Amino acid sequence: MKFPPDQWTEGLHMGDPQEGGMQSYGSARGEGSTSPDRAHGLTRTESIVSQDGPDLHHHLESHQAPSVPSSHPARETWGGKYEFLLSCIGYCVGLGNVWRFPYLCYRNGGGAFLIPYSIMLFFTGLPLFLMELSLGQYGAAGPITVWKCCPILKGIGIGMLLVSSLVSLYYNVIIAWTFYYLGQSFQSPLPWSCESKLYFHLCQNVSSNGSTFSPSEAFWNEKVLGVVHSTGLSDPGPVRWELALCLLAAWFIIFLCMLKGIHSSGKVVYFTATFPYFVIIVLIIRGATLEGSIDGVRFYLTADWERLQSAQVWNDAASQIFYSLGIGFGGLLSMASYNKFDNNVIRDTLVIAIGNCSTSFFAGFAIFSILGHMAWKKGVPVGQVADSGPGLAFVAYPEALALLPGSVFWSILFFLMLFTLGVDTLFGNMEGITTAVLDELPYLRDWRWKTIFLGSLCFVFYLLGLLLITDVRVGVIGAGDFTPFCLLPGQCSYRKDNRDTKCHGYL
Repeated sequence: MKFPPDQWTEGLHMGDPQEGGMQSYGSARGEGSTSPDRAHGLTRTESIVSQDGPDLHHHLESHQAPSVPSSHPARETWGGKYEFLLSCIGYCVGLGNVWRFPYLCYRNGGGAFLIPYSIMLFFTGLPLFLMELSLGQYGAAGPITVWKCCPILKGIGIGMLLVSSLVSLYYNVIIAWTFYYLGQSFQSPLPWSCESKLYFHLCQNVSSNGSTFSPSEAFWNEKVLGVVHSTGLSDPGPVRWELALCLLAAWFIIFLCMLKGIHSSGKVVYFTATFPYFVIIVLIIRGATLEGSIDGVRFYLTADWERLQSAQVWNDAASQIFYSLGIGFGGLLSMASYNKFDNNVIRDTLVIAIGNCSTSFFAGFAIFSILGHMAWKKGVPVGQVADSGPGLAFVAYPEALALLPGSVFWSILFFLMLFTLGVDTLFGNMEGITTAVLDELPYLRDWRWKTIFLGSLCFVFYLLGLLLITDVRVGVIGAGDFTPFCLLPGQCSYRKDNRDTKCHGYL
């Protein structure tokens, strides 16, 4: 069987003349010598060569243009499959798995909520997750460059870049909060406990029904948010220097961990992606030994089947799937772009997505067993102490931990877990930003230019983030007074009205 040579060698000749000839698909990854835009054509050529023998092979070799090395550094690849898996798991398993899913579960029918949650995972989450990983892996490019296959869709990549940038701004503020609490946790007694001299007078009954005003709530409002000093958006108040230092430290840690790209962050995730699982297991075991913990778990899982008739339950399930898996930000696409072409993307999709959702479910046991103990000690229903978002992570749960023997140890463990959860997610967001820029400006891959670019990016984000640690920042990212921020998928977790979370599904 013979074929006209031009029909099968066209893909081998067409290279970018500005690059000095044809660059290979593999060389873009540092593996071989074929253009990524012509990878499909080469696959077909190799198939014909294997079927038609050495004559056709010799003919094709005579038509190949010489390969000229690119002047830009080769594209990186992951050091191993576990680095990619752990990076993606760390990116997906974030703060929302701990502070949002358990609350949604009990609010939307307990165990019954797992039905719409699982349906949304398998019919919306997994297909979109697989699509984004596949696009990055087989395109070997970031969120903007990958759309060269269909230039009219390049705006999607630009949108991913903008969303990741906005999310990174406020997400590191949350990490700064966890960093601040982590530092405060080394004090004994804990500053938000009843033993603290600062808030000892607050630990008393203020009504006939026995309710108490929480010292942890006072610490959160006064020492962290500083809402007592602000009168509104027109009077933002000063930047809180303690949080400014924590924010600077958080960005510096991100800079160091990402200094060598995936080769450095891929090593860090061996700790940051696995440590939260260790803490969750320890908290579940500790919670199981506490009085009243079974009431908290029962409150978390008791099924209310009638809630499945509510459209809001299905909306919450869908929004949590999108929010938790991180679809549409560009982080998944960027990390997958450093995979080898023949990596098993279907296996990775199942492991990462199902592992992420399972983590959300088991984290609920760690949360509600401790909250059940606090409710038992206070003599109130579990629903009265349960909360979501920052209210759970920085008010309710710290107060519950302060009631335990060895509260300093448990508080350090908890906030270190939150810190690693946040850092992992920010790795993915920042990877989406840097990969998009480096693919468009390949000369920045040189380690000197890359260091300058990454350092400048982190510093600019730090300066912009200072706005969010003024006394009024809770009105900007907390109460949703500033409408544009409602477009941020993570922002919606702060709202008492979770209807805004549907914004994420439209990205």
